[in-house]
Amino acid sequence: MSRIGKKPIIIPEGVDVTIEGGKVKVKGPLGELERVFDTSIFIEKVENTVKLTPKRKGVKTNALWGTYASLVNGMVEGVSKGFSKSLIIEGIGYRAQLEGKTLVLNLGFSHQIRMEAPEGINIKVEKNKMAVSGIDKQLVGETAAKIRALKKPEPYKGKGIRYENEIIRRKAGKKTVGAA
Repeated sequence: MSRIGKKPIIIPEGVDVTIEGGKVKVKGPLGELERVFDTSIFIEKVENTVKLTPKRKGVKTNALWGTYASLVNGMVEGVSKGFSKSLIIEGIGYRAQLEGKTLVLNLGFSHQIRMEAPEGINIKVEKNKMAVSGIDKQLVGETAAKIRALKKPEPYKGKGIRYENEIIRRKAGKKTVGAA
């Protein structure tokens, strides 16, 4: 049994949820999201909540129950509050700038890296910090992960792109290990 799936999802004021068959549409002040779900989970709107119940018992259905509940919850939260991920660039000469919707990164390579922001994603750059925000939780996380993957933080000096709350485990270099 899914503990997440059992809990009803509360719909905040200003958010409208429409359920047609397996398609769920969520419209709110920040935008609109739409997703198609498998019909093995029954999704219904009861007053100002969304309830999910499995049609039959099984391992796959129980797994989908919790997953679908958290996806619908993410959709509701996204159109009402939005999601954001912060990235920090560390390293001498490493910098980022925006040219329209294109992110231009100098990361110590012989060339600049240009990355186009996907539709529905806003990127803000301020000195060595970047903020990736939008209403789709999956797309925000995926975009932030793609930016981080361009130059992952290395363990000796910590240079690269990391999440704001990420802790990089540092290694001791050859000189400090040999001196001990």
